[in-house]
Order: sequence, then structure tokens, then C-alpha cells
Amino acid sequence: MCRWAAYRGEPLYLEELVTSPAHSLIEQSHCATRAKTATNGDGFGIAWYGDRPEPGRYRDILPAWSDCNLKSIARQIRSRLFLAHVRAATGGGTRRDNCHPFVHGRWCFMHNGQIGDFEHLRRSMENMLEDELYAARTGTTDSELLFLLALQFGLDRDPLGAVAETLGFVERLAAHMARPVLVRFTAAFSNGEDLYAVRYASDRKAPTLYAAPMGADGGYCLVSEPLNDDNAWAEIPDGSAVIVGENGVDVRLFGAADIPSGESPAVAPFSRAAGSDLQLT
Repeated sequence: MCRWAAYRGEPLYLEELVTSPAHSLIEQSHCATRAKTATNGDGFGIAWYGDRPEPGRYRDILPAWSDCNLKSIARQIRSRLFLAHVRAATGGGTRRDNCHPFVHGRWCFMHNGQIGDFEHLRRSMENMLEDELYAARTGTTDSELLFLLALQFGLDRDPLGAVAETLGFVERLAAHMARPVLVRFTAAFSNGEDLYAVRYASDRKAPTLYAAPMGADGGYCLVSEPLNDDNAWAEIPDGSAVIVGENGVDVRLFGAADIPSGESPAVAPFSRAAGSDLQLT
């Protein structure tokens, strides 16, 4: 399983998540504490938003702890919205195209989890993509394909609905092909304005997700595991979606869509904590 961290708020240096904390993302790349594997050394990536609509990105196949360029970049770049990821490969080779975050237009996406029996589902999943999105696929991971399917199903129009439809499609496809129905999905994604995250699993064993306020004026950080021992970190429940936007944090119930989006949304209000500490009850 991978580890990731994302932030939206007043501009911060990337090092505030990636290198500086006691349990920073680089620390988690070789000593994760809330994952099945402690080492996440199969590459890394960061994506950040600046003055242009599309995000900047830096990825490599080196372990995050051994890349001096990553530490230098994280120390120099400030951003109001950024995503960072360290990879433990569950499928797909160790190559740059398979490192998260994935970017398409103004969107970026990173994922921790897996699709059961993916190699048997892969071709049918790819066949759902329009030519433009199929041509945009450069790697071999299930994560990148989930991202492209979400774009296919309307990520621009309805981000959470598109992800719900994507996961529902994969589950229905697996059942139709008499394959194990297993989707484990904890992901963060952004259009450069709002930061979204989803924690979901068909077997109720989704990878972890935590949130805490960070920085000034309502900034929030979403992570696979806490960056320090501060008790401000709140665990996001399985079956939830998170939106971090101008008005603070919105946490909602989330489920994979049983029917195409636009007919019946699979997300519903759960709680709201605009401009204050995250409240889950």
C-alpha cells in the first residue's frame, strides 16, 4: 500500500508535509506505521498548483528518501494546493509513468488501494475509454485507469458522482465476469480549486485516511497517516468523501453507484465544519 498527503489553504512550502514533520511523507516512505508494508520505495511524486490552471509535477522511480532533488524542490516551492505520494507497487512496474500523482488537464489524482483480479478486468475497463482518454494512458496501473474512467464518467461535471460511478462500474464488471469483487480505494484528487478525497472499499477494509487543520485561515491537510503525534488528526470513516474548499471541510457519506450518475447520486451530506476543526459527528 502507498502513502500520500494533500493540502489546501493558504500557501505553504511543500516541505511542511513532505520533509519537515516528525512523521513526514519521506519518513513514511521507509517507516510507515499504519499500512501493511512499512516501506514505500517504488517511486514518488508531487503535484502542485501555481499561477496556471494545470498543475506542475515532479515524479521519479527513486525511493523518496534518497532523492536530493525532492528535498530541494519541497523547500523552495510554496503552493495553496498540492498532492504528494510515495509508492509501494501492487501492480505495474517501477517506472515513472506508474508513479502518482497522475495529471490530465487541470486535474490531478493519486490513490492508495487496489482492484482485485485487475489483470482480468483491465481490457474491459480500458475499452470504456473514449479515444482521447485511452491515448492519454501512459502507464499500466489500476490507479491511472481509475482516474481516466472518472474523467470519462464526468469528473469535470460532478467529481464525487463520477468517482462513485467509476467504482460501481468496476464492481459490476467484476461480478459480471465472475471475478472477485474487490475495490479498495482511498484517493485524493483536485481541479485546482477544491481538494477531494474518498475512502471506500467493497469489503469495508479501505486504506486509512486522516484530516487535520493546517496553516492559517482554514487550511486542511488530508493524509494516509498522521504527520505527527498531534491529537488534532481525525480519522475519516470508511465510506466517506471529503471536500476541502473555500468554506472549509465538508464530509459526506459515500458509496459506489449502482446506476449511472445523473440518475441517483451516491453521495449525501454527512457533516460540515466550515472554518473550524473537523467534526465527524
